[in-house]
Amino acid sequence: MSDLQDDYSAAGFGGEVGLGAKPAVILIDAAKAYIEPDAPLYVGSEDAFQAMISLADMARDHGVPIIFTRVEYMRGGADGGLFYQKVKALSLFQKGERLAEFDDRLQPQQGDIVITKQYPSAFFGTSLASTLNMLRVDTCLLAGFSTSGCVRASTLDALQYGFRPIVATEACGDRDPQVQSANLFDLSQKYADLKNLAEIESYFQTLSAQEG
Repeated sequence: MSDLQDDYSAAGFGGEVGLGAKPAVILIDAAKAYIEPDAPLYVGSEDAFQAMISLADMARDHGVPIIFTRVEYMRGGADGGLFYQKVKALSLFQKGERLAEFDDRLQPQQGDIVITKQYPSAFFGTSLASTLNMLRVDTCLLAGFSTSGCVRASTLDALQYGFRPIVATEACGDRDPQVQSANLFDLSQKYADLKNLAEIESYFQTLSAQEG
């Protein structure tokens, strides 16, 4: 990895977007479809899910807004377009399907915002960007499932909409460790900064101290 890192650095990749003054946590698709072991889309990443819970708890402790995303399609998936056609497993997210629901251990609470989407990015075809602007958010802390899919797409769009994208490394997961590693590396080199939970907690504490 060091040779790869050196190669990217020499080419001019791997800068930092930095941390802003007003963060929000975006928890992407914490659905039973990804978390229950017998579900077809199970990612096998209980540690990442527990880290999502920890990230949400930290955000609540420091008054940081939390935005949940969820996927829902009409019966038959006509509102899912070619994405629904390409990925047959998305039928699990038709309206009324049990596996489309949030896991019981991580549910939106009063004051949290829920964004419903039909495509990988939490920004595409939704009100997310305008909601973040209304909240005066400048930094998006992204976590969820899966890293190579909806986390990646949402991270890229966060950057393109002018928000500072920070991927919570411990709090996102994928179906394969190599896919997870490759995507985190690529995101860090081109589109986002990577932070672990300890770094995020320190960031929240610094902001709270400044507000105090």
